[in-house]
Amino acid sequence: MDSSFLALEGKVALITGGSRGIGRALALTFADAGANLCIAARKLEDLRKVGDEARTMGRKCLEVPAHARKIEDLKNLVDKTMEEYGRIDILVNNAATNPAMGPIVDTEESVFDHIMETNLKGYFMLSKFVGKVMRDQKQGVIINISSAGGVSPAEGLGPYCISKAAINMLTKAMALEMGQYNVRVNAIAPRIVKTDFSKALWTNEKLMEREFKFTPLKVVATPEEIAQTALYLASSAANYMTGHVLVINGGAFF
Repeated sequence: MDSSFLALEGKVALITGGSRGIGRALALTFADAGANLCIAARKLEDLRKVGDEARTMGRKCLEVPAHARKIEDLKNLVDKTMEEYGRIDILVNNAATNPAMGPIVDTEESVFDHIMETNLKGYFMLSKFVGKVMRDQKQGVIINISSAGGVSPAEGLGPYCISKAAINMLTKAMALEMGQYNVRVNAIAPRIVKTDFSKALWTNEKLMEREFKFTPLKVVATPEEIAQTALYLASSAANYMTGHVLVINGGAFF
């Protein structure tokens, strides 16, 4: 079967949280499809490991240390990408945090602010900076890694779910505004993905026993499965899709 509609040859993809988990899978999946990369995370050493893997595929990879809560870092990230490549075709907002679990009424204001500044404001500001580039290019794709928790709340993860619900609306609002510039904006909302970030969930036997009672596929997602979905959204196969929040949850119905 001809899969050229999934090719990203000649494209430049900027990916945050690119050193591990979903971000690493995104980088290597996009590189395999032909894209050159700029990957960002806090630790340069970890980024370089992923960059080396991408380069073995014959792709260029720029590694830029950046903190999602530092606006100057995000500006620098866009500037460095433009200096290196002269364009940005794909942005994947992936960096996220969840420093606490527990009831909303027991959540400290500082924890709430930390989650919102990373998960929502970081996405908002980087989408704003890259969106201006894509508006001028008259072309681009923005993919936000959200969460099924932004569609249906998860007990003990209230502030995190709130931040992801806001990302879903950011996705729809930007899609509405940017469509006229041939810029598509979509989100992927996974349930549980087998990464270090969510290890407290998928290693909890009681939680997973309950989870699988309501999940027909009775497995958690892999980072590669999320990355392959992102590849679809980034490619010409999804040219008529924008403003969509694609929930990937194994068929869970609660």
